[in-house]
Amino acid sequence: MKCPKCQYFSFDSGDRCRNCGYDFSLALDLPPADLPIQDGTEPLGPFSDFSLSHTPNLPLFTSAQGDPDAPLVTPGATPRAPLAVRRTAPAPPRPKPRRETGRIDRDPEPRLALDTADMPIVPEAAPTAGADAPAADVRPALAPAGARLLGAAIDCLLVGSIDFVVVYFTLKICDVAFTQVLTLPLAPLLSFLVLLDGGYLSTFVAANGQTIGKMAAGTRVIPADPAAPASERVTFGQAVVRAAGYLVSALPLGLGFLPAFFGQDRRALHDRLADTRVVKA
Repeated sequence: MKCPKCQYFSFDSGDRCRNCGYDFSLALDLPPADLPIQDGTEPLGPFSDFSLSHTPNLPLFTSAQGDPDAPLVTPGATPRAPLAVRRTAPAPPRPKPRRETGRIDRDPEPRLALDTADMPIVPEAAPTAGADAPAADVRPALAPAGARLLGAAIDCLLVGSIDFVVVYFTLKICDVAFTQVLTLPLAPLLSFLVLLDGGYLSTFVAANGQTIGKMAAGTRVIPADPAAPASERVTFGQAVVRAAGYLVSALPLGLGFLPAFFGQDRRALHDRLADTRVVKA
């Protein structure tokens, strides 16, 4: 049964639609539709209106001519050449470079300079001993006596000022007058001052070969080895030995400093102990 309102199909017989509840008594009575399979006017036989004689020329619907075992579809008589032997299409002719007046003609295919055989080979010129030639490593001249005296005076003044400030603040901390400086324990105080002065002398010499006094006087400490380059620095061990050698040079009334002013190589006793020399910076 079909509901005329919601078009719901049902195989149950009832007065109302099970889907929308429509009352079938309100629907108009229509005669049942007659759907016959055949009404007697159609032609006899299936597909009687379709004739194979009027079909297009299809291989499956035409009879084979000649050999009945021949294939229905045959390829062309001349096969195509395989891809390996096919010839490529000829390249189009390359246009010639245009020539204009007042303009340099350039090669359409620029080449590297190494590929040209007409380039002249220029031999390398031998280095000449002139201004452009690298200078040899020449040992600097020895420091004059006046520069060494000036550097030593500046260093002594600087070290003495530092020692005086240390002693002054030590007396202030201990609340002792300056006239009673001998009442302080001298061994620890002197040891500290020696370490302080030796650290100043050895650290500056090991860092750049110059203390503040030598910087002002224009001198520098370098190794005494003639084979060593002029830019080589003094090692920290040599700087410590040189700083300790000041005491050795000063103990015999300062006689260890005399070779620095009158000797041929201008090397004092502490320079010989540390294997160093003082030159112009």
